[in-house]
Parts: sequence; structure tokens; C-alpha cells
Amino acid sequence: MTLFEKFKPILAARQTILEQGIDPFKLVVQEVISPTEAMINDRRTILAGTNNYLGLTFNPECIEAAREALGSQGTGTTGSRMANGSFASHVALERDLADFYRCHSAIVFSTGYQANLGILSTIAGSGDVILLDSDSHASIYDGCRLGGAEVIRFRHNDVSNLEKRLTRLGERASRTLIVVEGIYSMLGDRAPLSAIVEIKKRFGACLVVDEAHSLGVLGPGGRGLAEEAKLEEDVDFIVGTFSKSLGSTGGFCVSRHQELDLLRYVSRPYIFSASLCPSVVASTRCALKVLQDTPALRERLWKNSHELYAGLQKIGFTLGPEISPVIAATVPSKEYAVAFWNGLIESGVYVNLMLPPATPSGLSLLRCSVSAAHSSEQLAYICEVFKGLYEKLKT
Repeated sequence: MTLFEKFKPILAARQTILEQGIDPFKLVVQEVISPTEAMINDRRTILAGTNNYLGLTFNPECIEAAREALGSQGTGTTGSRMANGSFASHVALERDLADFYRCHSAIVFSTGYQANLGILSTIAGSGDVILLDSDSHASIYDGCRLGGAEVIRFRHNDVSNLEKRLTRLGERASRTLIVVEGIYSMLGDRAPLSAIVEIKKRFGACLVVDEAHSLGVLGPGGRGLAEEAKLEEDVDFIVGTFSKSLGSTGGFCVSRHQELDLLRYVSRPYIFSASLCPSVVASTRCALKVLQDTPALRERLWKNSHELYAGLQKIGFTLGPEISPVIAATVPSKEYAVAFWNGLIESGVYVNLMLPPATPSGLSLLRCSVSAAHSSEQLAYICEVFKGLYEKLKT
């Protein structure tokens, strides 16, 4: 028995994928042309799996803001926020986020993944309990494990199951952190937030909502599910990322609790990670302003989401339970999914290939993410390619 013995099943699964065509884990984007197009395998390809919801990666104002910061502040901070890497622009970004969410304060992390690691591992520790939705993102699971709290899953979006588990905790319910997502990244469905808030209040628990895929997407101001449900004051912590609607990298947490600032002294992912590059901070601040000033982007995003969902549904695909910019087509098997995905790539369409065990309920998914920057012609072509492969592979 060697250290590498445990990887044999993974190698076998990878070999099966390779026998069917391109290795999806080694796909290289040769050149990015626009928010919705790139060169892949020497072919002009429509990008329909990038989470670039508002299409801001090529926004001229954001690019210019990044360029100016690069020239005036250099390429990086070369240190953590606690050491030498806390610049005035980091503080300004945190102020922008706190103002945007109408919260007391905000903390910025180097990635969205680290935001969940840093917040969840710190808020709940030994003797505390975390109740998380079973379909939560890997970063949520990892953050929960890191802190030493007892971690209990409840069935996806099952409010009665959540209530049952809180009841069993008795007095410990008041030391429990409930974790849900605004939009779930695999099937695009939303947490039943109103019912969860009611239960949270009744048991005296705390609530974290990860708005990674709902920032810029839901709510009249683009603040996410909590805003859309008019429950922002009932959510204790909102975690999010800059790598979706804001078109950059980084993560954050905002809260109405003043204690959030104390986490800077004890959150290891915050303390020991290099801080965001000034150019990334500048483009993120600009993107946040564009998000607020341009509601038409969100309107276009939803128009496109309805268009693609209707198109794929008409073909005969089983999709997620509700329309959102995350549109996942369920397919019969891993082998079918890989063959279909290869066909999409060969036809100039890129989507996300999602296979178990990374998917809910062991599903094999072809996951699309819609952008406000997609044209109707691009969406029509995506549906045309999906239809052709659907008819070809079912015979």
C-alpha cells in the first residue's frame, strides 16, 4: 500500500473519459475574444459555462480602473492583510460592499472559496453546531470541517427536515449556524428563505446565506435572494464572490453584527493569505458600481435565461426546477454526458460537464450559465446544437 494507491479508482474513471474524446479537465482556452466567445481547439466557441452573469469581464470602465491601479500601485501586495497587504483600496472596497448591502461592515477575502473557509471555520467552533443544506458548495463543506463544530446536513431545501434537526438539538439550537445558498450552483434552484428565516427565529439560531450565484442576479438592487425575499435584516451573514457577476476574483462577507470585525483577528484564511491585487480591487469596485447603475443588464440576463431554458425544455431535456441563469440539463449517464459534451465542443459550444460524485443525487449534468452578454443568435445556436446531439445520441 502506497500513498498513491487511493488514486487508482480516479485514474480508471479518467481513462474511461479519455477513451471518449477530449479530457474536460485539460481543456485550454487559447484566446478569450469577448465575454461570450473564445478560441478552443482552434475553433471559435460560444462560452455558455463561465458564470459571467452580467458580462462584465470586458467592461471598458472596469478594464481602465484595473489599468490605472496597476500603474499606480503595482502588480501585487506581496503580503497578507495582517502583515503588509492592507491597502487603502481594500478598505474602500469593504466600505463599498457594506454600503451596498446596508450593513455595519464587510470583510474581503482573496477568493470566494476562502470567504466561506474564513467565515464558517471561525463563527462556529467546538461545542457549536452547523446545519447545512446537503447540496451546499464544496467551499461550504470545507469551511464547516475546518472549524471543529458538529456538522449536520439537512435534506436539500427541505424545511421540515431542517426543523426536525433543530428540534433534536434542544438547547444547542441557539448555538447553531444554518447555512444555505441564494441560488444553488448545480441546478439553479433557490433556498426557501422565508420559511428558513421563520424557523431560524423560532429556535434562536444564526443564518448564513451564500449569495455567490445570486449577487447581481436576484433582487431589485441586485443584492441577491435576501433582498428579493425582503429578509435582509433577518440574515446574520451574507457571503459572496467577485468571480461571477463582478467579473474578477475574490470573496467577501457582510453582516449587521459588529462582531464581524473581530473575525479579522482569528480567521486563519484571512490572516495568512496574501491580499487581493490592487488591479483586481479596482475592477471589482468599478463592477459593483456598474451593477448598481445598470439594471438593464439584469433585465437582459433574465430575458436570456428564459430564452435558453424554454429552448432546452422544448427539445425534451429535464432541467432544474426553476428558471435561473444556471440551467442544467440532466442526462442518463456519465458516458452519455461525456459524449454529449465532446459533441458540443466539436460544434463550438462550451458548457460545464458535471459528473458524480460532485453533483447532487449522483446526477450527470450538462450545466449552462447564461450571461447578459449572450445574443439571441448565440442562444439559438446553442439550442440548435443541443437539439442535433440529442437526436443523434438517442438513436
